Amino acid sequence: MKTRVRIPHFASAYTDDVHEYAAKLGFEKVSEQSIDECKSTAVLYKHKKTGAEVMSVSNDDENKVFGIVFRTPPKNSTGIPHILEHSVLCGSRKYPLKEPFVELLKGSLHTFLNAFTYPDRTCYPVASTNAKDFYNLVDVYLDAVFFPRCVEDFQTFQQEGWHYELDNPEEEISYKGVVFNEMKGVYSQPDNLMGRVSQQALFPENTYGVDSGGDPNEIPKLTFEEFKEFHSKYYHPSNARIWFYGDDDPKERLRVLSEYLDQFEASPAPNESKIWPQRLFKEPVRIVEKYPVGQEGDLKKKFMVCINWLLSEQPLDVETELTLGFLDHLLLGTPASPLRRILLESGLGDAIVGGGVEDELLQPQFSIGLKGVSEDNIKEVEELVMQTLKNLAEEGFAPEAVEASMNTIEFALRENNTGSFPRGLSLMLRSIGKWIYDMDPFEPLKYERPLQQLKARIAAEGSKAVFSPLLEKFLLNNAHRATIEMQPDPEKASRDEAAEKEILKQVKASMTREDLAELARATKELKDKQETPDPPEALKAVPSLSLQDIPKEPIHVPIEVGEINGVKVLQHDLFTNDVVYSEIVFDMSSLKKDHLQLLPLFCQSLLEMGTKDMDFVQLNQLIGRKTGGISVYPFTSSIRGKDDPLTRIVVRGKSMATRVEDLFNLIYCILQDVQFTEQQRFKQFVSQSKARMENRLRGSGHGIAAARMDAKLNAAGWIAEQMGGISYLEYLRDLETKIDQDWDKISSSLEEMRQSLFRKDGCLVNITSDWKNLEKSNKHIAKFLDSLPSTTSLGSDPWLSRLPSVNEAIVVPTQVNYVGKAGNLYQSGYQLNGSAYVISKHISNTWLWDRVRVSGGAYGGFCDFDTHSGVFSYLSYRDPNLLKTLEVYDETAKFLRELEMDDDCLTKAIIGTIGDVDSYQLPDAKGYSSLMRYLLGITEEERQQRREEILSTSLKDFKEFADAVETINDNGVVVAVASPEDVEAANKENPLFSDVKKCL
Repeated sequence: MKTRVRIPHFASAYTDDVHEYAAKLGFEKVSEQSIDECKSTAVLYKHKKTGAEVMSVSNDDENKVFGIVFRTPPKNSTGIPHILEHSVLCGSRKYPLKEPFVELLKGSLHTFLNAFTYPDRTCYPVASTNAKDFYNLVDVYLDAVFFPRCVEDFQTFQQEGWHYELDNPEEEISYKGVVFNEMKGVYSQPDNLMGRVSQQALFPENTYGVDSGGDPNEIPKLTFEEFKEFHSKYYHPSNARIWFYGDDDPKERLRVLSEYLDQFEASPAPNESKIWPQRLFKEPVRIVEKYPVGQEGDLKKKFMVCINWLLSEQPLDVETELTLGFLDHLLLGTPASPLRRILLESGLGDAIVGGGVEDELLQPQFSIGLKGVSEDNIKEVEELVMQTLKNLAEEGFAPEAVEASMNTIEFALRENNTGSFPRGLSLMLRSIGKWIYDMDPFEPLKYERPLQQLKARIAAEGSKAVFSPLLEKFLLNNAHRATIEMQPDPEKASRDEAAEKEILKQVKASMTREDLAELARATKELKDKQETPDPPEALKAVPSLSLQDIPKEPIHVPIEVGEINGVKVLQHDLFTNDVVYSEIVFDMSSLKKDHLQLLPLFCQSLLEMGTKDMDFVQLNQLIGRKTGGISVYPFTSSIRGKDDPLTRIVVRGKSMATRVEDLFNLIYCILQDVQFTEQQRFKQFVSQSKARMENRLRGSGHGIAAARMDAKLNAAGWIAEQMGGISYLEYLRDLETKIDQDWDKISSSLEEMRQSLFRKDGCLVNITSDWKNLEKSNKHIAKFLDSLPSTTSLGSDPWLSRLPSVNEAIVVPTQVNYVGKAGNLYQSGYQLNGSAYVISKHISNTWLWDRVRVSGGAYGGFCDFDTHSGVFSYLSYRDPNLLKTLEVYDETAKFLRELEMDDDCLTKAIIGTIGDVDSYQLPDAKGYSSLMRYLLGITEEERQQRREEILSTSLKDFKEFADAVETINDNGVVVAVASPEDVEAANKENPLFSDVKKCL
């Protein structure tokens, strides 16, 4: 339900001559509408010859967006739409190289570049603030989807989808393929499994009853012929919805499109891509499935249960959809929301599962449940959900809760803060949610009228009259309900692995010696192709910018450094549409070392416990009614050249300019008045945090490995890992057992932390808005600062700790691995130069992409250089390998020394790096980035120096950097999050992991 920011008045780009030009190119104007909500004019065109539909949205947003979307409903779970999404970006008629997509990643200023597969459609969006770069991206993507080489290239299908791999006829056959391993990772995560089972249970009769991403057991059944036929059937202009957005010339959009569309004949026979609705059930259903789990812990308390409803057989009207969105927020949107709160306070489970209302498909759904449930309590969870919904339908919601939800959603709509995600892309995805089903694509772009109608209706009839009938119709009296119970099975992962090995064993047994020799030859041929670089002439085909197109100076964010009542205040004069963004930063170095791991729970307690005068529900509602939200979190970073890390607590808040006094009053209330007395609520926080950490272990193992390596190599990394890594998970498990035994001590520790942290000395305030609002905010900041305690810190133990510098395997029930290796380059004598940014990006986009992802079959492989600490890390994501990946890492120095780059290749690497450095930011992000630079001591002079070093990077820099990364080979640390079988096999071959830690 997010939309826009009010940008300065936009004069429509659509004049009569634009429409005349469109008509000459064969485009018929279907409709033209002014979209006040995003200060845009939008025109829907239809290409008369092919039937392609084009939405052209023009406004003053420099972050231009293009997207082409095809309806791609699968008939089975072989993952064909997903594999095709990967494959069409692997070379095309006009760009005949292995992966133009990667060349764009290397050398474009893109603000977005990706593709994604939904259950019924495939989207190919790009975005850039540079017009020349933008149209380069558009051309590559149009050629890729309409004229891909993959439909003639069996090896691309093998690489991105699946193939049998055999290096030697005497060895075992294995499956390889990027999508195959990606989906193995997905199917290793219980929450993902629950979501997939739930969707398929709700939609047994239509396309949503299969997995468009691909089931690893089904993917190897997909043939190349089916793959080619799918492209031919669905990737035709008649099945395309095309989107343009931004401040570029509407004529240029249509000219570029017509060049491609005119190459097609008239629309073929009626398209088979129409999505048919699922008929509603007469009776609810119940499904029980197993999910993989480790042997650790009490398995009887690891059940999951989720109740899912299909809400309607037909698409809903706009007002009903909007009202359902509000109802969803009322039920689940905040910690104070009754359905969320009652489920968590019941003690029946550890954390919520199910996302509430999901309305991205043809028919909306609603899902809610718990994980970490005891087997005996499954029925109780179901009964509690139904009883809570019944009570809410009968009693209605508190007026304060309705007002808070209304303000929160309206604030989000008007602010339209999409973070690093382009606003135009957010709008596109909303519009497509109707357009793809042949409904009005303009409708989702407008919220003002239905919002005012809903507010008026609530004011006239009362919220109970609005929301209770929806609860009764869509949930309580709706028989289309599927209850999913997921049972923990410690043998499932090994059973699945054994079943796969048995299939492959039978495949090998069915082959003759000649067949095996041919498979080994084909395996080598594919690897040779994957590891052979494209010829320079092919690379030159991909359009790129020149260094002359790149600004010579970094993006400057206005900053005024001043003082209010003895406290430093940073102010950023930026247009924010009357929103005031604030950060209040407190020094946390005075915190006791043994309180460190309690800090994330302390931050959560501040926002989710009550005061003497208000319970936490009232406080939460007050925040929702008066502000755009408040958050509290720790921030830790190394500072280049210093041993002591930067350690801060950041309190972030935002409000409309008229509510700044309320914002600072509420921040004060949170920091000083919240009482740490609610033992059972605190116990919930611990259970929720533990569940989140366990989920991260399976789904973001690369992040866990990176944090663990950082903790072995620098103090800031150790601090961060104590609050968000394996050490934190172990702490939470221990704390869970201590809460009932020693709550008084925990409660007094939380109070002691407050006294230690929130003091006037060491405080800093950061404010972002336009100058008029900054000036008006000063008196409220002064009042807030005066209210803070002025006691001086007594100091604390130094935090210069590290984890033992040993290689470590973290064992979890998974079908894929996350493999990391890291070392500190500064400790080996390396002196920072801006060229390191270029070289690191190039290593990720060439060497690691080719060897870890393309030929290794992992979903991802990359490196990261933390220039503050000096830690250089290699990481892989959903990786079928372990030792092989580490061998690739150790050959990086050799790759750099043997590297040959022409000027074009080097220029691309530099431009791509500048694109990262100059990443597009909304005003709040600009103000926050400026704050971080201030705290880390990064001056404008240093930023300019680094930019000049980036722009002057040479091949010599690459070869010299080889000496730095080579030190990691022998001095680095290895951390892998992997399956027990893979760790055992690796240690047999090479006793690398001296520490093997079972975590799930």
